[in-house]
Amino acid sequence: MAVKVHREVQQRDIEVGRNLGNWILRWLDRMKPGAQIRPGKHTQCSNNNPAVKKPLPDSSYQKPPHTTSYMRNKDGESNRRLFTSAKSYPTISMMMKPAEPVGSNTHYRHYVSGLHSFELKSCNCFHLQTYLLGIKDSRPEQQRQLLTFVKTTHEYKPQASSLSTLNEDPKAYHRSFLPFRLASLRKDDDQPLLYSYQNVLSGFAARLTEADIEAMRKKDGFISARKERVLKLQTTHTPTFLGLHQESGFWKQSSFGKGTIIGVLDSGIVPDHASFSDYGMPPPPSKWKGRCEFNASSCNNKLIGARSFNIAAMASNSSTKVETPIDEDGHGTHTASTAAGRFVKDAEALGGALGTAVGMAPLAHLAVYKVCFGPDCPESDILAGLDAAVADGVDVISISLGEDENVPFFQDNIAIGSFAAVQKGIFVSCATGNSGPTNGTATNVAPWVLTVGASTIDRKIKVVARLGNEMEFDGESLFQPKDFPSTLAPLVKDRVMRERCDGKNRERRSGENAGGAAMILMNQEAQAFSLDPDAHVLPAAHVSYTAGLQIKAYINSTRTPMAALSFKGTVIGDPLAPSVAAFSSRGPNTVSPGILKPDIIGPGVGILAAWAIPLAGSTNPKSPIFNLMSGTSMSCPHLSGIAALLKATHPYWSPAAIKSAIMTSAYLTNLKGTPIVDETLEAADIFATGAGHVNPSKANDPGLIYDIHPDDYIPYLCGLGYSDDQVGIIAHRAVKCSKNSSILEGELNYPSFAVKLGTYQTFMRTVTNVGAPYASYVVRIVAPKGVSVSVYPEKLNFTRKNQKATYSVTFKRTKEVTSEYSQGYIAWVSTKYMVRSVISVNFI
Repeated sequence: MAVKVHREVQQRDIEVGRNLGNWILRWLDRMKPGAQIRPGKHTQCSNNNPAVKKPLPDSSYQKPPHTTSYMRNKDGESNRRLFTSAKSYPTISMMMKPAEPVGSNTHYRHYVSGLHSFELKSCNCFHLQTYLLGIKDSRPEQQRQLLTFVKTTHEYKPQASSLSTLNEDPKAYHRSFLPFRLASLRKDDDQPLLYSYQNVLSGFAARLTEADIEAMRKKDGFISARKERVLKLQTTHTPTFLGLHQESGFWKQSSFGKGTIIGVLDSGIVPDHASFSDYGMPPPPSKWKGRCEFNASSCNNKLIGARSFNIAAMASNSSTKVETPIDEDGHGTHTASTAAGRFVKDAEALGGALGTAVGMAPLAHLAVYKVCFGPDCPESDILAGLDAAVADGVDVISISLGEDENVPFFQDNIAIGSFAAVQKGIFVSCATGNSGPTNGTATNVAPWVLTVGASTIDRKIKVVARLGNEMEFDGESLFQPKDFPSTLAPLVKDRVMRERCDGKNRERRSGENAGGAAMILMNQEAQAFSLDPDAHVLPAAHVSYTAGLQIKAYINSTRTPMAALSFKGTVIGDPLAPSVAAFSSRGPNTVSPGILKPDIIGPGVGILAAWAIPLAGSTNPKSPIFNLMSGTSMSCPHLSGIAALLKATHPYWSPAAIKSAIMTSAYLTNLKGTPIVDETLEAADIFATGAGHVNPSKANDPGLIYDIHPDDYIPYLCGLGYSDDQVGIIAHRAVKCSKNSSILEGELNYPSFAVKLGTYQTFMRTVTNVGAPYASYVVRIVAPKGVSVSVYPEKLNFTRKNQKATYSVTFKRTKEVTSEYSQGYIAWVSTKYMVRSVISVNFI
C-alpha cells in the first residue's frame, strides 16, 4: 500500500538510517525460520509537493506526520480545556485481546522489506489521530501478566543483555506493532505511543494516522481500532439522612472505613483542604504501591496518592507541561471529600447548609487520579488512571464520569477497565449520568459495576416568591442575602422571569440588562418539581415548572405585576425525601436489557463538600471552601464511601457480594412512608430508582447475598452474542464461547430481575447466608401487573453461615391488560431480615 511520510529536517536521515539498521538486526535475530523478505513500494505525497526518493522501509513502516496542535481553551469560567484541537482532529481508540499460548519459544512474526526512504519538503496530507490499539498477546501463558505502568518519559532497561526484550517488556511488545518509522523514535522525539496498559486492557493508546492503522491490520495479534471517546464529568447532612451516627451503629462498627483505600478518578484534588487532614490517621496498609506527584508535604496518611494522566496532551502539544494532580475546577475535590472527607466543623457555602462536613468513610485513605482537564476526560487517560489504580492496590474505585451514548461493553473502556478491577477484587462505583428524566439514558451499565442514580435529601435552602396577588411559591437558592428587602417590586415580564436553562453569567446579564435586582427562574417542563439550590449570582428563587406557569399567568393578568423574595435559609425535614432527581438518567438498560439499571439511588442534590475555588459572594475567605453541587457525580462517591465501609467490615466479601448487600437492603419509601416519587411528584418507576434508595446500616447486615464470580460473567457475555474476540477484550484473556455454555442475561445471579416476557420465563438464583447460622426465610411476592410469579421452593432453611441455597422463579403472563412495562418484587423474609429483589417486566 502507499506510504506517506513527512520529514522536516534532512540532517536526521543519517541517524534514522542508523536506527533502521539496528532495528533490522534485532528483528532478524528474532524472526522465525523461513520468514519472508518482501520488497517495499514507493509513493509520493498526494499534495504534489516535490519529493526526492531515497531508500524507504516497507509500507508497514511509516514516519509520523506533524503532531496535532492543541491549545488551551481560554474560556472565561474554567480557563481549562484539554484536547481542544486547533485542527479539530478526532481521536480514535483500538483494542486487543490475548491469544492462545503458542509455546515458550514464541517469536513475533514481522516482515522486513527492501530499504527505501523519502524526503518531503512540505506535505500536509496526514491526519493524526489517537487510537487505542488492541492486539493478541502471543507470549506464553506465564509471560502474559504485564509489568508495572511505564510512563513514556522513562526508558525500559532490560535485566539481561539479550537483544530480545519483547517477552520481558510489554511496552516494547506494544511498540512492535507500530510502523518502524514510529517505533524507532528516540525518547526525546514525538512519541506516538501514549499509554501501554498493563492491568485493565490488552492494548495501548497511540497517535496514529489512518494509514498506520491499515498497516497494523496485517500484523498478527491485531484485533480492532476505533476512535477514542471523550467522556464528561457527571456532606453536612447526608450522613445523618443516611442513618450514620458518629457514636454508634454502622459507622462505628466499620471504624469509619479505617484501612481501606478509595481511588477517585476525576479532575484532581486540592490537597491542603481541611477535609483531607490526616490527624489521627494511620499509615496506609502495606499493600499500597502508589505514589504522590505533589511535593512530599502535600500527601499524607489521608491523601496517600495523587497522580495526573495527560500524556496525550503532552504528545500533541510540545508546549504543554506535565500536569500536577491539582484540582482547578472543584469537581474532583468535591467527589473525593464526599467519599472520604474528614470531619470539618462549621462548614457552609455562602452561609447555607451550616454544619459539620464529613464524607462517607472519613478514616479511609484516598488515592486520586486526575484524568479530567476541564469538562473533558479522554478515554486513554481514564484507562491509564484505572490501570494505575489497579496496580496501586486500591479497594474501591469511584468514577463520576460518563458518556451520553452507550456502546457495547467490548467498546466501553470503563466497562473493560472496571472488569479487570473486579477480577482483582476491587469494587467499582459509577455515576449513571445526568440525562434524565428520559428513559433509556442510563450509562455505565455493565453488571459488574454499581450504577448509581441521584436522589434528594430532606434539606432545602429555601426562598419564597410572593406575588402582588398574595400567591406564594416555594423555591430554592444557595445565595441568601441577609439584607435583601422583602417588599414588593415590579416584576418584569419574560426578562427577569425566565426558564432555567442558561449559565449563571447569562443570568447576571439578563437580570441586570432588565434593570432587575433579583430573579425568578422556572424549571422547564421536563424538570417539573425538581429543584437545585444553586449558587446564583443574583438574589434568586428557583421554582418549579408549575409555579412558573402560574407566575407567568399572573404577569399577563395585570398591568403592574409585583413580586418579592423572602429568604428562609436552611430548612430540614422535607417529608417527600428522598425523591428521584429529574436529571438522574433512567433505564431501561440499552446495552443489556436483561440487566436492570441503575442499580441504586443515593444523595445527589444539594450536596455540601470540599471545593477548590472561592464562591462568588463569599464573605469568609479564610475558612475552608465548600460548595453545594448536584448531579450523579455527587451520588456516586456516596456509594463509593459506603462500599469502603462495607469492605472494612467484611474484608472477604467480593465486589458482587457488596453490591448485592447494597441493592437487596435498599428501601422504596420516603420519610412520609409513601413510595419514592420522581420529579412529577408521582411514584417513581423502577427505571428511576433501580433497587431503591441506599440504606447503609441494613447493607452491613443483609442476611443473604447474591454472589457472582468474575468468571460467571463470561457465559453471560457470550450470551449477548459477542464474538470470542469481543469477549476476550473484556475478559483480558482468550475465550472460546463454544466451550463456555452461554446463558441468557436473566440467568446471571444478579440481585434484581429484568424480564423480557412472552408467555413464560424461568430463572434460577443462588443466595448465600451471611446472617445467623440458623435461619429460615419464606418468600413474599408482589407480582408485577399482568404477571403471575411463582417461586420454588417457597422456604429456604440454613444451618450454617456461608451456606448456599438455590431457588427458581417463574414468570407467566396473564390476561390482565398492561402497558409495555410492569414492576414488582420478590423478597425472602425471616424474623430479622427482608432481602428484596425488584422485578422489571418488558412484555414482548
